[in-house]
Amino acid sequence: MYIRVKRNKTTYFIQFDPTETTLNIKQKLHSLIDQPPSNQRLILLATHDVLDDSKTLANQKVENDAIVALTLRTDDNQFEDVFIAAPEDSPS
Repeated sequence: MYIRVKRNKTTYFIQFDPTETTLNIKQKLHSLIDQPPSNQRLILLATHDVLDDSKTLANQKVENDAIVALTLRTDDNQFEDVFIAAPEDSPS
């Protein structure tokens, strides 16, 4: 199973098992984006729920091919707003 983690114009495809916790996913992302799990927040776009680090993905109803938004902690210790760039319209 996999989820699509989106931030700005980037999409990461992360393989997961439903019994993994959100923290496990953040650790996988850490190796890709050089941001520690404590600076990451994952939001399930279908429900706009912030995923809880200690709960499994199955408990939070994260399904195969789910789209999750990634936001990062800013310098003022807040999390940035969700921003996912829309695909650019192809020229006619």
